[in-house]
Amino acid sequence: MFSVYQHWDPLEVCVVGRSYPPEFYSWITVPHVRQLFEKIAIETEEDYQNIIQKLRQFGVKVLRPDLPENNFVNGRYVPPPMTPRDWSVMLGQQFYCGFSDLQPYQPIIDYVKSQGNSIRFNCHSDVINGSMITRLGKDLYFGTDSYQQDQIQLKQFVDGEFPHTRNHIINTGGHTDGTFCAVCPGLLISLYDVPTYSKTFPNWEVVYLPGQSYEQVKPFLSLKQHNSGKWWIPGFEYDQAVIDTVETWLSHWTGYVEETVFDVNMLIIDPKNVMVFNHNTQVFDALHRYGITAHVVPFRHRYFWDGGIHCCTTDLHRQGSMQDFFPERT
Repeated sequence: MFSVYQHWDPLEVCVVGRSYPPEFYSWITVPHVRQLFEKIAIETEEDYQNIIQKLRQFGVKVLRPDLPENNFVNGRYVPPPMTPRDWSVMLGQQFYCGFSDLQPYQPIIDYVKSQGNSIRFNCHSDVINGSMITRLGKDLYFGTDSYQQDQIQLKQFVDGEFPHTRNHIINTGGHTDGTFCAVCPGLLISLYDVPTYSKTFPNWEVVYLPGQSYEQVKPFLSLKQHNSGKWWIPGFEYDQAVIDTVETWLSHWTGYVEETVFDVNMLIIDPKNVMVFNHNTQVFDALHRYGITAHVVPFRHRYFWDGGIHCCTTDLHRQGSMQDFFPERT
């Protein structure tokens, strides 16, 4: 039976997302815009293949979702299944999935069932998904979807859903995997100085990356006035044909790019290896101190797709059983 208890245990089975092929964009009538999106499609799949190749080098079995059979619904193009972790999570031996369209993921769901695991569908998928939960054995950490969310109410809910773990709330104001990453016992990489870390991860080293998101996407700031900060294609900030195409047909595909910081959005392969989209000296130096090697697998259009490597994957099975890293807690 598949299981995941700690996200740094050796990874054995993993889902990698999928985007549309270049021919999908034949509906775009402006030639240079169509050529741009065809190029994005080709390079996105090339980058997915690099991720897959690296995972297979470590013996990881890779699964991929299908593309939607009906990709145009109610006058809108259906987003491709690029970020499976935003809609699913394996907690222990229980697989939770809140996919709005199950069809692309049905082969994966069937495969998980074939291992003997049970599936819970649409169980508060805004809270119970891999982008909002950090799994550290006996301790589960849940992020808030906004800084104003009622944390007492959220704590009561997760305690009711998960009575056999110690559950913690961290006020991330969005996806936890875009805010911090617990890389290994004792080390946390974080975008912000979150006050609760001293309580939730006592005596851990916390490496902060202040201002990292804005430094990485400065040209995006000029575009956000046109698209509410949801996407960025470098070099096309002022191309009105591109802006109009995305906003008219694809706006619901995109997220809020400033929320995603790819230096903390990491995929841990095993206790000594992690995968990241780009290089950061401060992060790499910290990993080196703990004997961890970072493997860079670029994702060239990450600012358009708004998804780090953690989002673009979801782990179905890791070696190991539940551990208790804070036994002093009651």
